[in-house]
Amino acid sequence: MSNEDYLKDISEIKNLMNKSSRFISLSGLSGVLAGIYALIGAAIAYWLVNSYSGGTLFIFHGWVFWTSMFVLLMVALLSAVTGIILTTRKAKQNDEKIWDSSSKRLLLNFLIPLIVGGIYCLIILDQGRYGQTGGLMLIFYGLALVSASKYSIGDIKYLGYIEIVLGLIASYYPGYGFWLWIIGFGIMHIIYGTWMHFKYDVKQQ
Repeated sequence: MSNEDYLKDISEIKNLMNKSSRFISLSGLSGVLAGIYALIGAAIAYWLVNSYSGGTLFIFHGWVFWTSMFVLLMVALLSAVTGIILTTRKAKQNDEKIWDSSSKRLLLNFLIPLIVGGIYCLIILDQGRYGQTGGLMLIFYGLALVSASKYSIGDIKYLGYIEIVLGLIASYYPGYGFWLWIIGFGIMHIIYGTWMHFKYDVKQQ
């Protein structure tokens, strides 16, 4: 065998090991749709706050607050359901198991920072520090992406870094937390999801 044959075999072995240790069927299109859901949810919350809370973006009262939280919950739920459906479809196309050791590790590493962050955000909200929640959501979501990237497409860690930076800026300038939240969860998801779609989804078809 020539050196080229050896290199080819080594490359194939590395690819097999990578597939066995990483869940690579994440759908870029699900990221685009998640971004669209976030923008729609933000538009609804913006309208509610400006119509019923004196135009102050980060101070909520009564039913406006709870309605905004419900909208946020629906955005997260729709994003999760869309991600599961599209990722399952892509996994079937790639002849990859949707629920194996790699996907379990991915889910575990993604959920731990996300759940901890969610609980901490609830604590902050209970204390009335509404202006900090946008930044905290971005930071913990970014940490979840970085943590999960070890068991999935490594490129998602770069989105995680962007979310963390946006979250830190939002924490320092809480008055801009709403707009930075829109950039992080809305615009960046659309941009990054589109890039991932053309890099991985279209390429594999």
